[in-house]
Amino acid sequence: MANKNDQSFLFSLAADQPLMSRGLAFIIGCATTLVFAPAEWWILAPLLTLPLLFVALTRSPRDAAAHFFWFGFGLFLTGTYWIYISVHVFGHAEVWVALLLMVGLSLIMSMFLWSAGWLTSHLSHGEPWRLFFIGPAAWVLIEWVRGWILTGFPWLAHGYGQIDTSLAGWAPVLGIYGMSFMLLLSTAAILVAIMTAGKERLIAITLVLVPWIIGGMLSVIDWTEPYGKSIRTTIVQAGLSQDQKWLTSHRQPTLDFYRGATLSVPESELVIWPEVAIPALHTQVSEYLDIIDRDAERNRQTVLLGILENNTERSTEARIFNSVLMLGGEQRQFYRKRHLVPFGEYFPVPASVREWMKMQNLPYSDLAAGEDIQPLLVAANGAKLSVAVCYEDAFGAEQLYAFPDADILINVSNDAWFGESIAPFQHLQIARMRALEVGRFSVRSTNTGISAFIGPDGELLKIAEQFEEVIMTADIRLHRGTTAYSNWGNGPILGICFAILGFFWVRSRAGI
Repeated sequence: MANKNDQSFLFSLAADQPLMSRGLAFIIGCATTLVFAPAEWWILAPLLTLPLLFVALTRSPRDAAAHFFWFGFGLFLTGTYWIYISVHVFGHAEVWVALLLMVGLSLIMSMFLWSAGWLTSHLSHGEPWRLFFIGPAAWVLIEWVRGWILTGFPWLAHGYGQIDTSLAGWAPVLGIYGMSFMLLLSTAAILVAIMTAGKERLIAITLVLVPWIIGGMLSVIDWTEPYGKSIRTTIVQAGLSQDQKWLTSHRQPTLDFYRGATLSVPESELVIWPEVAIPALHTQVSEYLDIIDRDAERNRQTVLLGILENNTERSTEARIFNSVLMLGGEQRQFYRKRHLVPFGEYFPVPASVREWMKMQNLPYSDLAAGEDIQPLLVAANGAKLSVAVCYEDAFGAEQLYAFPDADILINVSNDAWFGESIAPFQHLQIARMRALEVGRFSVRSTNTGISAFIGPDGELLKIAEQFEEVIMTADIRLHRGTTAYSNWGNGPILGICFAILGFFWVRSRAGI
């Protein structure tokens, strides 16, 4: 058991040993990666966030910001190390380029947390009850900001790590940022309980439990309802690694596999292939697509497949879209990916830099972005499908235009870019959150895994093994109705955060 001197050392560490304290913040940030998939040690989230809030309460805004920065650097460096794999191992960029992108992104994301630390300390004035409100509001506001500024990177929002806890009940009400808020609110209440005494401590202890209790009560509510008959749905996963997928020698075997897999499930009404399942432009395999279309019509199926669409509409030059093509209906339908990945699918750099990238044997051609709002894909049986391609499903609010009309969520992805890293597990966790937020079944088809059927409550119903050929079938239900989140999006939780911070900012300026 630690004596008083040991405790005093820990509480004064940020003041007496700033370098050691910031190094500890970095280590805590690294450990926080374990909160998310695949480890999913959710209990670590409040325990590891608590020291940061203590520093924000007891140190200057500058010191608090520094600790938040180093925490963020540890979190993003360990939580997104797979960027190196994507850029170097499969993108064939030089090691230094991959490291620069990986570390650079981590530093940028850490600066957002720097802002959260400064704001929390500046407005809290060392008062525990002020921090109880300000800490969660500042943290969540910054999570939201980093989710859209410079096209956004919402990965590792704190709420994702709580999808299997009672806090998940908040997702259909306030979305992912609402879950982050409730987690931070409970954590801040722990700190208040430590820093106060008597009746105030009892109130704080009660408030530690309130978000979890209310979340558990909310989780039993059925926000949406199934209707119609079950739809037999099949996911087809080729299991072909990224370094093999685009080899010319693999194209025909890939085409044969997908057609054969689809023909093997004639009883399935809906068959879904992954993102860019066919390693070619759609104009290069037009005869093959005609065959798949005829097969689907004959079996009364709808087939969704990812492919690069070569399109000359509205432009004298061909534009290439990362698209999902629907076959088997009265007419072919396309969904075009809207939210592209910077430096992966488009390159926001001057022409001179593009020339340098070409000389370095780096990819440098931009894909075109689809319209922000696109018609829903309508299957042959009338089901209306909301589609997100890969990275898009990390931006939940961008998909809300599809509701309440959408019956099912579809996510096609290519997580082969991340190899055997933690990224596919994190991405699956994100897909689960999207299903939970809007109360719909989600069907997720990926090239190498992790393909899955996800229930309206975010539950994993079936998952495929990674890096294997998989033909996986399940009966799913259409759902109608809306959740509070699908109606209002992030508006309510952002309103709460802005109101809290605005209130205390005014009080701070007035010297109250």
